[in-house]
Amino acid sequence: MSRGRRRDDAGPGEHEPAPPPSPLVVEYLRHLEVERGLSRHTLAAYASDLAALIGFVDARGLSPEATDPATLVAFLESLADGGLSARSQARRQVAVRGFFKWLRRDGLIAADPSRGVPLPRFTKRLPSLLGHDEIAGLLEAPRRQLQALPTGDGARNRRDHALLLRDVALLEFMYGSGCRVSETLALTLDRLHLDQGHATVFGKGGKHRLVPISAWASEALLLWIAHGRAVLLGPRAKAAARAAVFLNARGARLSRQGWFERLREHALAAGITRPISPHKLRHSFATHLLEGGADLRVVQTLLGHADISTTQVYTHVSDAHVRAAYDRHHPRA
Repeated sequence: MSRGRRRDDAGPGEHEPAPPPSPLVVEYLRHLEVERGLSRHTLAAYASDLAALIGFVDARGLSPEATDPATLVAFLESLADGGLSARSQARRQVAVRGFFKWLRRDGLIAADPSRGVPLPRFTKRLPSLLGHDEIAGLLEAPRRQLQALPTGDGARNRRDHALLLRDVALLEFMYGSGCRVSETLALTLDRLHLDQGHATVFGKGGKHRLVPISAWASEALLLWIAHGRAVLLGPRAKAAARAAVFLNARGARLSRQGWFERLREHALAAGITRPISPHKLRHSFATHLLEGGADLRVVQTLLGHADISTTQVYTHVSDAHVRAAYDRHHPRA
């Protein structure tokens, strides 16, 4: 049975409002949030993916429970025909498969129509990263700006000094630990154990892990907390800001966008003109560890990857480094 009027039934010039979300999808997303602890970003992506599926089957007079393999294949083919990349198609199919598996498990459908439907093939892109010299220049950029700040005790000078102390600590922590930007910005003071040389972060699915804090990062964090953080934290700060390690200029928890912008500024100051993001610090962390001889399993643990195949992409980058070293040093290369 159709769950709503089909689009081609609309009269001339009539605009239909967006259909309400499927109750089944809403319930499934709640299951993912509560039982699997998925982030709001992942939940939003799954909601969009499943809305596309519901719209497709609804236009054919079907409900999710009545979806058959042929209709599902037609939906997946429509994604390719619509120009959706293979990577996006794969993500959408993962969402759809999980949805039907949940329907089958809860007895809402007799058979899972997604079983046996192959995922589209796609080639993993090698992660973009920064070289050792670029990393050194980036880490030094806010330190040089600190040294160049004019002397004086004005409020603006104190704030600029505090922000640069924060940026030094952020760069050292992210490159030294390999944390995701979301994990870094969610870090709270009670999970920062500088005396023990590690921090506790919560990654994807709400899983927590210990990450190391380098001597460089520890020193930078101590300076930021002792001499910078209190300058930005106002007397009326909310509890979330008082708990957060990294703050913005207004004394609230630093946002992803705010850190992206500051990172770009420091990259330009270091002479890095190509696109940059906080994730490149994570990619560089992993690759530089492997180039230095770290075990792949250790890198997997440090990055918080559930599947080692996710970590293995870095071995291809490291292989390029090994080949370059061979070409430079072997007499018969």
